[in-house]
This record gives sequence, structure tokens and C-alpha cells, in this order.
Amino acid sequence: MSLPRSLSPFVSTAGRSLTASLKSRYRPSPRPLVPSICASCLRRSLQTATPYRPETLDMPNIDPAPPRNKDAPKSELTKRTIDGNPPPFTTSPLEAPRDVRQQQPPATTSAPPLSSTAQPAKSTSATTSPTPRKLRPRKAAMTLTPLAVEHIRALTQQTPPKLIRVGVKNKGCSGLAYNLEYIESAGKFDETVEQDGVKVFIDSKALFSIIGSEMDWVEDRLSARFVFNNPNIKEECGCGESFMVHSQGGKS
Repeated sequence: MSLPRSLSPFVSTAGRSLTASLKSRYRPSPRPLVPSICASCLRRSLQTATPYRPETLDMPNIDPAPPRNKDAPKSELTKRTIDGNPPPFTTSPLEAPRDVRQQQPPATTSAPPLSSTAQPAKSTSATTSPTPRKLRPRKAAMTLTPLAVEHIRALTQQTPPKLIRVGVKNKGCSGLAYNLEYIESAGKFDETVEQDGVKVFIDSKALFSIIGSEMDWVEDRLSARFVFNNPNIKEECGCGESFMVHSQGGKS
């Protein structure tokens, strides 16, 4: 159906005005200026982002938790003013320990119990101490016969007093021979033999060869001399001048 040519100008102008009004009504709003983010940056942020995102839950029906110091006893440390400032201290913190020390009583009553308990400890230590062993009298290194005692006393009681020392020396075919000599003072390691008021010294070097011997005095038509009955002798020569003890026999 075609309109007459006389109405076509009015129709064209009405269509144009309707189109303009529709365009102005449905025109999209301008987009805000947002900085553009590239795809690689967005991918990197997704890779490095943590899955945990804390959020606060609003629960109007649940009461908030009470403070931790609700049931605490009231003291100077728990009291606070409304404005949040702590209350003034009556005494400085440094002076409080001094007052506590002054209030403590002196510890003098504990000393007597300590002394009373220490006495039993001393008594127990005294009872547990080992008893000293009884030392047996040592056997004399050499014994003297009554004749030997008389002649030794006669030799030592001279106008200048003399001391007699018995020893051994290398002599004879068997190796050792007795030797008696006068001395003015005994050596540091000499052995002392005292019997019936007389004193004889034994040379420390000859003690092993003479120990356990018996010294006697023998007289005959040809001579008078001291003799020794020595249990340590292993061999001796025919004349009886020299001898050999067991230790020397083991070495030879």
C-alpha cells in the first residue's frame, strides 16, 4: 500500500525524530576509565594469589566472647580508668622489693636444727672410720749370742766410744766375705740391731746377704773371732773365708 506523495514528507520527518529519540534513550553510558591489564599479568596474579581470603562473619544472634580477665581478681594491675590511663602507683616499683625484704623475719631460727643434724653426721663418720691395723714387731735383721754381746760391749766402751758396723765385701774364691769396722756415725740407710744394751749397725748394701744371721764369738788355740751362722749361704769355700748367697747363685 503506497501513501500519496503529499504525505511522504511528513512521514519521513516523523521517522527521523522517532529514531533520534530512541537513540538518545537507549544510548549506553560511558565506561569508566579503568587501566587495562594484560593477560599475562592477570595469569601471574592468579598463580601467586593465596586461596585463603579471610572474611568476617556477622552473627547478630550470637553474643561476643567475654574478655579474658573477666573473672580475674581485682588488683592494682587490673584496675584501669575510663580514659585508658593506668592508675597512679602508691609506691614506686623499685621500692616495693625493699619493703618486702624488710618485712621478712631474720632466718635465725633455722641455725640450731642445722647444727643438731650436723652432730650425728660427725658421729657416724667417726664410727665408720677404719680402725688402725696393729703393727707386728719386725724380726731383727741379726741376732747376737751372749758371748758376742760381751765382746761387742768391751769393744764399744773404749775411751773414745766406737760404733761397729757389719758388712760384706768381695773377697775369696766364693765371692763375699764378712767385714767388721769401726765408724763414728751410722749411715742414712744402715740397719740398727740393739740387744742387751749393745748396738750394732748393718750396712744397707749387705743387708740382703746378712738378714736372718746369728753373730757369735768363737775362741780356739789359734784365733778368736766373730762368726756368723747365715741361712742365706748357698756355697762357701773350704777355709770358710768366703761364701755365696742364693741371689748370686741365680745370677751366675
